[in-house]
Amino acid sequence: MSEIVERTEVLLPEPARAAGALLDVPVPDLDRGEGLPLLWHWLYLLERPAQADLGPDGHPVRNCVPAPPGPGRRRMWAGGRVRTRGALRCGEPATRRTRVLSVRDKQGRSGPLTFVVVEHRISQGGRIVVDEQQDIVYRPATSGGLPAADSETIVPAGPGERAIEVSPTLLFRFSALTYNAHRIHYDRDYARDVEGYPGLLTHGPLQALAMAEAARAAGRGGDLEFGYRLVSPLFDHQGLIAGAVTEQDQTTTAVRDVHGRQTATGAVRSAR
Repeated sequence: MSEIVERTEVLLPEPARAAGALLDVPVPDLDRGEGLPLLWHWLYLLERPAQADLGPDGHPVRNCVPAPPGPGRRRMWAGGRVRTRGALRCGEPATRRTRVLSVRDKQGRSGPLTFVVVEHRISQGGRIVVDEQQDIVYRPATSGGLPAADSETIVPAGPGERAIEVSPTLLFRFSALTYNAHRIHYDRDYARDVEGYPGLLTHGPLQALAMAEAARAAGRGGDLEFGYRLVSPLFDHQGLIAGAVTEQDQTTTAVRDVHGRQTATGAVRSAR
């Protein structure tokens, strides 16, 4: 678990500009040295596995961190914690060092579950700028099952909230931008017939990024700590509404569907 995988590259402005266009959010003035917003490091220093290393679901099954705990296990992003110390800047090299911090097995209602915590530390200019832990869960390859029926009531975006139109095109482009080949996000037949879902899954990282952007729109900037959890699946036909509310020194963020069902929560505060 202590093996460290290192990757270095020069951060180019194009991925950040692509993210701004995809999400319709402001892009920093990268040519003048403004830093990347919270979580935009997810567009950089990506693993690019060989096609032969991908499993039937599109996720890597070998030569990756973390490695699946066994054949046929399905991977879910459950949440994470991110701390920034300064901002990553385009035009300069950055290095990401990745390792597995912990592996914990547990028996769930659907069978064995494996919880993995992965650490990423990104340095630039000789110091750590992003310190991150991601919570990954591996579950048995059983059908995803149908969620409870959607309410007929539509709850429009209110103060401090922003609706993002979730379409197959948006999900495919986000998958491409983050080099994520997981088929549940763009292959409707696979998501329905193999994993038993009623629609395409909206990425957990996309929901987290929407929460971070809601916090940025609410005025959160500087060195930050962001903890988030994905609490329920979100499908493409259910929409995505992200909001943020600031009270004292903390901005509480959340994602819900158009019917008001919460699917992700988070909190952003100034780094200590």
